[in-house]
Amino acid sequence: MPARSSRERGGPARVSPVALHTLFEALAYAIGFRTFLWTRRKLAPQAFSHDDHVAWVAVGAIVGAALGAKLAFWLDDPLAAFRDFPNLWHLLEGKSIVGALLGGLAGVELAKKIAGVRNSTGDAFVLPLTVGMCIGRVGCFLAGLNDHTYGNPTALPWGVDFGDGMPRHPTQLYEIAFLLAQYALIHARRQALAEPGDRFRAFMIGYLSFRLLVEFIKPLPYAYLHALSGLQLLCVAGLLYYHRELPRILRVLFARRGAWEPR
Repeated sequence: MPARSSRERGGPARVSPVALHTLFEALAYAIGFRTFLWTRRKLAPQAFSHDDHVAWVAVGAIVGAALGAKLAFWLDDPLAAFRDFPNLWHLLEGKSIVGALLGGLAGVELAKKIAGVRNSTGDAFVLPLTVGMCIGRVGCFLAGLNDHTYGNPTALPWGVDFGDGMPRHPTQLYEIAFLLAQYALIHARRQALAEPGDRFRAFMIGYLSFRLLVEFIKPLPYAYLHALSGLQLLCVAGLLYYHRELPRILRVLFARRGAWEPR
């Protein structure tokens, strides 16, 4: 006799991990967008001088993020992405936040050049990205093993069993904690991050550094240089992009209070 579902037995129906992840991803986009509208008015009013600039930047960010997220997945796990090639199904499966951020950055810069936008627009995205990524990572955590964002096995007391009977680093929660702490620091130093775009530069430098390090405690899908994942190589590339600004941003963020104030 076939086993009955939990609904047929009278028990509560379980929400699938895929549905949970999709729900929180949709919430991340929706709440992140509303946060952007508020941030644009309250925290970064100088980022956009014209409404049509918002449309250009939005298109560049969306297209660039979509392409970057996909390309990053192909680079990070080429064996899974190109399995059964030329069947394109596996190529469409995965995506990466690191790739989305870097692709979105490239897309915005290209769109600004086309539209003639000279203002630095990044500061308007720091809080929306932080909020959206935190919400999205909740979905990743609830999705468990299906999401492939968990960490390596650990004996630490806060290890989480995602369904395979093995306590693992809850790297999704580590990321949420980091993003919240990073935003608190950037907001506290917002007056010292005086140049337009500095808050976004600080966000990107911090997040890329975090991901470069946290990937060492996550499963390695494909090793480059016998040690690094594709996402880590992208993080290094992103940090090299900011290499001229990196020392100044770090000095401002971590200087003792008052040390960065004009004398």
